[in-house]
Amino acid sequence: MSTATDAHHDEHHDAPSGWRRWVFATNHKDIGTMYLVFALTLFFVGGAMAMVIRAELFQPGLQFVDPGFFNQMTTMHALMMIFGAVMPAFVGLANWMVPLMVGAPDMALPRMNNWSFWILPVAFGLLLSTLFVSGGAPAAGWTMYPPLVLQTGDAFPFLIFSVHLMGMSSIMGAINIVVTIMNMRAPGMGLLKMPLFVWTWLITAYLLILAMPVLAGAVTMLLTDEYFGTSFFNAGGGGDPLMFQHVFWFFGHPEVYIMILPAFGIVSQIIPTFARKPLFGYDSMVYATASIAFLSFIVWAHHMFTVGMPLAGQLFFMFATMLIAVPTGVKVFNWMTTMWRGSMTFETPMLFAIGFVFLFTIGGFSGLMLGITPADFQYHDTYFVVAHFHYVLVPGAVFAIMAGVYYWLPKWTGHMYNEKLGKLHFWLSAIFVNVTFFPQHFLGLAGMPRRIPDYATQFADFNMVSSIGAFVFGASQLLFVYIIWSCVRGGEKASQQVWEGAEGLEWTVPSPAPHHTFEVAPEVK
Repeated sequence: MSTATDAHHDEHHDAPSGWRRWVFATNHKDIGTMYLVFALTLFFVGGAMAMVIRAELFQPGLQFVDPGFFNQMTTMHALMMIFGAVMPAFVGLANWMVPLMVGAPDMALPRMNNWSFWILPVAFGLLLSTLFVSGGAPAAGWTMYPPLVLQTGDAFPFLIFSVHLMGMSSIMGAINIVVTIMNMRAPGMGLLKMPLFVWTWLITAYLLILAMPVLAGAVTMLLTDEYFGTSFFNAGGGGDPLMFQHVFWFFGHPEVYIMILPAFGIVSQIIPTFARKPLFGYDSMVYATASIAFLSFIVWAHHMFTVGMPLAGQLFFMFATMLIAVPTGVKVFNWMTTMWRGSMTFETPMLFAIGFVFLFTIGGFSGLMLGITPADFQYHDTYFVVAHFHYVLVPGAVFAIMAGVYYWLPKWTGHMYNEKLGKLHFWLSAIFVNVTFFPQHFLGLAGMPRRIPDYATQFADFNMVSSIGAFVFGASQLLFVYIIWSCVRGGEKASQQVWEGAEGLEWTVPSPAPHHTFEVAPEVK
């Protein structure tokens, strides 16, 4: 891709400073930074809750917390990690990189962008405050199934309102991304010339716009059942609790892909850079992403095989679920083929990207096992499911986010991070994420249920190994914070292109990227 750019420095512009710069921020880079810092903070809050869970499960019996608080921790951990850490981190990366990648001076709707961010601290402040209300925090799982969730104490309206706010923030952010990509691309950048990260975010944004209102509808119906005498999910009044599961998972399954499609985009940027080869099968990667997004809307009931579904329904959802393996396989094949006979080097972003491809594939395979209806009856609600989705979300989504942060950090800060510490962070994370989650497959296959604070003694050894892995994995993430902090503070100066094999508009502006970029649109040939 040959480009012309109007890259220039900040000296000619009055960049705002002090607290006003952040509170009233409309610059996509500032808002991206705020999203990333917020996500990292909640990653540690949610991680601390995971440590409570693993400490309690270190050995059989009740040691540290009562079962009620344990359930609150599992629910809050999930809500924090999904809506507070992973999704805002991807939105932060999109805010930072999408305008730079498409040659736009900023996001299309900068003031709405500011609102999209500032809604989030309010939403999570409300949610965290439920830890201190009568009856404690929500304890019905992140799926909020009735009638259990309707037994939540004073926290219930806080939970519903905070979910509404999170959804509102996501939809506003998604609209901004769609409008930016569709209207502000540099001249000459056709849709099939966009970087894969931009493509995956465009498709993710449409998923968000379609899926989030479904969640809003479901939780609103819960609210009216609780306070306004309706019976949507109350069998006593003619409703059906199973209907909530259908509506929730119609949102919930696309939500899984909302948390993984941008990860595919990040890895598709990094592997060609460090393999020094163009991405193999660019067009097929785009179509595979779109296919996955479409299929994600017709597989929701594979979460519900055990609720008593007609055989025809079970077969449809089983085969539709397995169909997703085809476009996913196309992606993995293309990443492997891009690396094949490339001049590869293994800097930290590449290590995390390769770790993603390998470990996400394990999560994908266990997903296939769960998609087989008769087998799912054995796995359902066991630790096998916990192992599966953590393989998808931790060495999947979280590793991809870390790969993206290491990849673009020199562009953001103007400094190179400490490569030795970065590699140490990767190896600690890669080893101990497996020590944490791999034994959970065996626990599940042996029949240990999920979401319990105590268990039979035959599960003790694997639980102890899993807890040790979790403590070391959690502690090693402090290294990540130190690496970022020291890179922001200074270090070896980063060049404009940063990585030898990097291509794209974002590498044509200086490092750090100036406060204002592309006031005259670059031309893509």
